[in-house]
Amino acid sequence: MTGLVLLMLCGQVSAQNNWPDRAIRFIVPYTPGGGTDVVSRNLTDKMARESKWTFVIENKPGVGGNIGLDQIAKAKPDGYTIGMGQTSNLAINPAIMPSMPFQATQDFTPIALIAQVPMLLVVPTQSAYQTIGDLIAAAQTHSTELRQAVAALGTVGHLAGELLAQRAKYKVLIVPYKGASPALTDLIGGQTDFMMATPQGILPLIQSGKLRVLAVTAANRLSMFPEIPTIAEAGFPGFEAVDWKVVVGPAGMSNETTNRLNQIINQALKNPVLIQQLEAEGSVPMGGSSDKARNYIASEQKQWSKLIQDSGLKF
Repeated sequence: MTGLVLLMLCGQVSAQNNWPDRAIRFIVPYTPGGGTDVVSRNLTDKMARESKWTFVIENKPGVGGNIGLDQIAKAKPDGYTIGMGQTSNLAINPAIMPSMPFQATQDFTPIALIAQVPMLLVVPTQSAYQTIGDLIAAAQTHSTELRQAVAALGTVGHLAGELLAQRAKYKVLIVPYKGASPALTDLIGGQTDFMMATPQGILPLIQSGKLRVLAVTAANRLSMFPEIPTIAEAGFPGFEAVDWKVVVGPAGMSNETTNRLNQIINQALKNPVLIQQLEAEGSVPMGGSSDKARNYIASEQKQWSKLIQDSGLKF
C-alpha cells in the first residue's frame, strides 16, 4: 500500500514537472481587434518567446466580459485555461448586475497584473474650462450642472466622473451613449461639457486639437502627458480611477503552476517591445506577484462597490 501511494505521488510530481505539455488556452472576453484583445495577443506573443510554450487566443465576448470570464471560472484548474480579466468584469459588474454567472471574489486565481489604463479628463477645445480647477469651481457654484458624456453606463469613465463629483461635492448630469464614438462627436460639438476616456481612443482628437486634456485619473502623471496634472494633485489626495487588466485562471490552481505563469508574465512585461506597445496606448505596465494581484483586485472591488452604494446609482 505504501508503495502504491509513493507511486501515485511520483506520478503527480512528474505531471507537474512536465507542465505544460500542450497548448495553453487564453480566453479574451471581448471581440477581436479591441484594446483587450490587442494587449492579450502582444502579451502572449512575448510569453511564448520567453517560455517556448504555446498559447491559443480564444475570443469569447458578451455581457460586459462575463461570458468569457465565466468560461475561465468553470474550467479545470490545471493551468491550461487562463485569460484576461479587467475592471469591469471583476470589480464593477458584480456591483451593478443583479445576477452574475460567477463569484468574482471566489471563482478565480489571480496570476499577475498586466497594466493600468488611466482615464483622461477632456473638454472640447472651445470650452471655457482651461484647468480642472475651472471645471470643478463651475460645478460647485451650482449655477450650472455639468454634463458628462459616457460611452456606456457602468464603465470606468462613467464611475471616475461620479467619484470626482462625490469627492468634490458637486452634481453631474450623466449623458450616456452607445459607444465612445457618438459620445466624442457630441463632446466636440459642445452638446456635453467633459468626458473621461482612455488615451487609446482619443489621442488622435487631442493631437488634432479637437480636445484638451485637463487631468489624468492615475496616481502619477503619464509619460505621454508629463505636463498634465493628476486629479490627486488638483486637491484630491489618493484619487485614482483606472481601468486595469489582470491574467486570471480558475480557482484552485496549484501554487506551482500559478507561480510559473506569474514568472513568465513578469519576464514578458520587461520586454522593451511590450513596454513600448503598452505605453503607446497610454497604459502603465504593472506586474508583480500573484498575491499583489489578489490584493489589488480586492481593493478595487471594495472601492467601486462602495461608490455605487454611496451614490445610489441605478443601472
